[in-house]
Amino acid sequence: MSLSPEDSPPEDVEALKAALLQARTELADERAERSADKALISHLKLVIAKMKREHYGQRSERSARLLDQMELQLEDAEASATEDELAAEAAAARTSSVRAFTRRQPSRKPFPAHLPRERVVIPGSASCSCCGSARLVKLGEDVTETLEVIPRQWKVIQHVREKFSCRDCESIGQAPAPFHVIPRGWAGPSLLAMILFEKYGQHQPLNRQAERYAREGVDLSLSTLADQVGTCCAVLDPLFRRLETHVFAAERLHGDDTTVPVLAKGKTHTGRCWVYVRDDRPFGGTCAAHQKVQVPPAAVFYYSRDRGGEHPQEHLKTYRGILQADAYGGYGQLYAADRRPGPILEAACWAHARRKFFELADLAKAAQRKARHGNGQEVISPLALEAVKRIDALFDIERDIQGKNAEERLVARQTLSVPLVSSLESWMKEARPKLSRHDDVAKAMDYMLKRWDSFGRFLTDGRICLTNNAAERALRGIALGRKSWLFAGSDRGGRRAAIMYSLIQTAKLNDVDPQRWLSDVLARIAEYPARKIDDLLPWNWRKVNASIKQAA
Repeated sequence: MSLSPEDSPPEDVEALKAALLQARTELADERAERSADKALISHLKLVIAKMKREHYGQRSERSARLLDQMELQLEDAEASATEDELAAEAAAARTSSVRAFTRRQPSRKPFPAHLPRERVVIPGSASCSCCGSARLVKLGEDVTETLEVIPRQWKVIQHVREKFSCRDCESIGQAPAPFHVIPRGWAGPSLLAMILFEKYGQHQPLNRQAERYAREGVDLSLSTLADQVGTCCAVLDPLFRRLETHVFAAERLHGDDTTVPVLAKGKTHTGRCWVYVRDDRPFGGTCAAHQKVQVPPAAVFYYSRDRGGEHPQEHLKTYRGILQADAYGGYGQLYAADRRPGPILEAACWAHARRKFFELADLAKAAQRKARHGNGQEVISPLALEAVKRIDALFDIERDIQGKNAEERLVARQTLSVPLVSSLESWMKEARPKLSRHDDVAKAMDYMLKRWDSFGRFLTDGRICLTNNAAERALRGIALGRKSWLFAGSDRGGRRAAIMYSLIQTAKLNDVDPQRWLSDVLARIAEYPARKIDDLLPWNWRKVNASIKQAA
């Protein structure tokens, strides 16, 4: 096939080079445009998924994994689009015959208004670039904002106490020494709060903190930092005791535990970290003295060397009420009818029960089981899938009554949830005899049927939640932190960690910045009247700060 004169390549070498350069530029431009489109599509998909999750709630445990996957896909797509964009700009700069590519990006939200602004004025020309005249009039300005960070600054505060001598009686007077959080201490409250929050809130061990401080020019040994942590925990212990009193005065508690590796001679022991959460917000719980004031949420943590049942029995020895927890045998004596000071009512977690069915109905889990057990065919259990659908219907009802008072929640459950729970029980009792006792679906059904009274208790009490997620969320930080600090140094270290976890988690539950709160508390607690110690608890501290800001 012959080429037309218009399509035939030029014979001149320079013309050939120009044509080749133009073709490469156009190709880079097209590649950048495709990458930008891909990044934009990924961004919009992620936004839609997040909006659906916020509007409808978490439909399944798999949705969290899907969002994480989409975040990674968006990250890769954005990075690839940026690389291609730069390549297109570089190619366009080498030729004037091809339009420079402009990437279409989603509109960026403005930087926070509370951040200080530093104006760097770029002076314009003193004369007209066209005619050279100096008679210029300012028409306006264009402002481009760049977010920047100032490295952390260290400083030494010198407290100077002048001495005066009386000319009449020759006595010497001097102002009292300033307060230190630690007797004869050298660290200020803000530094101590940072060390504590980095260790227990951000899961940064002291050795890593010491290395970072040394790179910043401040040499603090590991033993020095450890001394500060131990003393601060002792100073903050009264606040922890007040948290205990507040939490165990609840009508209903969430309880759970997780593993904590503990260093021992040549090995590590598996200790336990227990948590008890008071959160009355789902049923609009209010204070007895002030019916319009909502009870603030709080959490207390405990450490133990093992998972013996005596530990929760000791933690809850003065408590009577409702305990939402998993089916751990160590709680058994707490539910005894003749227990003193009174029995604790067990409320089972529907999310825990649903998880057993969900794992059997999850495609990803089925693929993992197939890979683990060989080439045997792994199919999705229709019974497990049906159980998940039935339980999800209960969760849909709970989302609609979240935050309503206990009476309204109870009415809705009696009307909507009771028929669903009754139908689920009948369905499981009918399907269970047809299954082998070794079948995983049968085990999941037995888990619920053996504790059916505990699972159905939410139908008769509007204060009870459908799940124990409040306690599981409180323990999530520890599960993440284990990857950083690997193990606790000792049993005493575990107990110190439990105190700090309690304070930090309670601050987070009340929307209080833990580090800022700790800094202010450490600066005031030693001189604060013991009878007013409750004023330093996160929810009261927030109110005081809000009133001070409003007055200012």
